[in-house]
Amino acid sequence: MKRYEDLKERVENFLDSGKPSAQITKVALALIFVAGVLTITAMAPNVFQVFGRRYKKVGKYEKRQFQKNMFYLKKKGFVEVIKESDDKTIVRITRKGQQKLIEYSIDEMEIKKPEKWDRKWRMVIFDVPNKYKTARDALRKKLKEMGFYQLQKSVWVYPYPCFDEILFIGKFFNAERFIELLTVEEMINDDKLLRCFRLQS
Repeated sequence: MKRYEDLKERVENFLDSGKPSAQITKVALALIFVAGVLTITAMAPNVFQVFGRRYKKVGKYEKRQFQKNMFYLKKKGFVEVIKESDDKTIVRITRKGQQKLIEYSIDEMEIKKPEKWDRKWRMVIFDVPNKYKTARDALRKKLKEMGFYQLQKSVWVYPYPCFDEILFIGKFFNAERFIELLTVEEMINDDKLLRCFRLQS
């Protein structure tokens, strides 16, 4: 349940952001997930315009684009499309679609930097067995992408709050039990870290 709520919050933030990376496939899948069950009728207005009153990046798409994407999402198994009558269709996201949405959320993930550093280091330590090599490599790759500093082989450091993001990634790869998160208030030799993140001691 907590994982669902975390995903829903991230999806809604994605829909309400101004990022240009919001391709219609991502937006359509996110919209169906947030709606729960989407009912489309022949006489209904453009669903993107309806939801566009709430989410910034939704209103620019047209009904024709949405219908075209339904075929793609259904073909991939990301949504289930049920035609109840000639003018009424029900669309709901599948488990596979939810997994794809989590992938999108991780791809879009950024860590918000506060205006002022609190002079604390966030340390991510993981010891993922070879059995979960795929998860380990994916986690390492994402840490690099987000700008973490590799202090040792499986020890990564970041100056800003980031534990929610790391746990979200860990849960997706089923590797959270191998991850330790620490907040360090003092490090003896942090000169490299300060230079890396352009911070003042």
